[in-house]
Amino acid sequence: MTIADRWLLPDGMDEVLPPQALRMESLRRALLDLYYRWGYDMVMPPPVEFLDSLLTGTGTDLDLQTFKLTDQLTGRLMGASADVTPQVARMDAHSLRRDGPVRLCYCAHVLRAQADEYQGGRSPVQLGLELFGHAGLEADLEIMQLVLSSLDLAGARNVHLAIGHIGIYRALAGEAGLTSDAEHALFEALERKAVGEVDNIVDAHVQDPSLAEMLRQLPRLHGGDEVLERARTVFAGAPAAVGEALAQLTALRTSIGRDFEHVSLYFDLAELRGYEYHTGMVFAAYVPGYGQALAKGGRYDDTGRAFGRPRPATGCSMDLKLLASLDEQQARHDGIWAPAVESETLALRVSELRLAGERVVQALSGQTTGARTHFCDRELVERDGHWQVCSLEG
Repeated sequence: MTIADRWLLPDGMDEVLPPQALRMESLRRALLDLYYRWGYDMVMPPPVEFLDSLLTGTGTDLDLQTFKLTDQLTGRLMGASADVTPQVARMDAHSLRRDGPVRLCYCAHVLRAQADEYQGGRSPVQLGLELFGHAGLEADLEIMQLVLSSLDLAGARNVHLAIGHIGIYRALAGEAGLTSDAEHALFEALERKAVGEVDNIVDAHVQDPSLAEMLRQLPRLHGGDEVLERARTVFAGAPAAVGEALAQLTALRTSIGRDFEHVSLYFDLAELRGYEYHTGMVFAAYVPGYGQALAKGGRYDDTGRAFGRPRPATGCSMDLKLLASLDEQQARHDGIWAPAVESETLALRVSELRLAGERVVQALSGQTTGARTHFCDRELVERDGHWQVCSLEG
């Protein structure tokens, strides 16, 4: 390894430098304060857990994302957390065991074996909200409202919110009685929005003409508000669960459209992200210029069943690094430069300013760099025996 190579980081791993690190920390504090005002209690999950706990009820996707290691004390396999949500579900079911709705939030570093398809990066700082113990639409709506408020706080503009419902496909596929192989093929075709393949699979394996037409239309039902209107016609004879899902999506559209008029809503009734994990409404938020979702979430009922306490649950996750990049500006020059002078009055003035919340950078003896280099827009100048804060010229 050459000297130059020693500074290389693994693919997908990054470091955060000033001023972005300060932007991240400031945003973290602001967001956690927002969640606190809504009644969310903060938790701090461990960075590693035993695999049989960490991967319980999460499906195969998270298993592939998890770095695994052997615990030297017990010889058992452990995993580095790649997604905090299952850990928080364990806390609700096993550690807290509170009655009624439980609101939890967190902000933690996670580590992934591969870059996440939807939010990118292998070392995100995952920020999230989880609401346990309430199966009603109000809980889903509250999570979505907080996500959109978080994006507003982070400086997001032109937000596009994509919404789907896992229950629609699940009900139709269950009613069709497909074989395991046929359902797997249909699922993959829907994920790729391969409309022609969906038609061929349905024609070959679904005998009921009405149900077959519903499944054929499923990948075609995506777009704006008109999608829900069309879906009501297409699914007029569908199982009751489909009608319930459409009613939920319609109610969400009404509430979000009223409270967040600047947000563009997009509906995709064949959205199957997290199918093994999610049980109802799913969503993802995007802004122009970013290839990954800034936030994603949905309902994931009964995750706590493996810990002996099944509970309805809904939640979301965001990458703080991505959120902090939404409002990137030139390095802020908001400091006060103090000269390298030994003076009791200067030292007292510097202390007063810092106690008042000002950022004061004092020069060191022999220092050649100046105020601008250290992001200062003002300086301390002695006039008539008093140190005054003055704007830097130029």
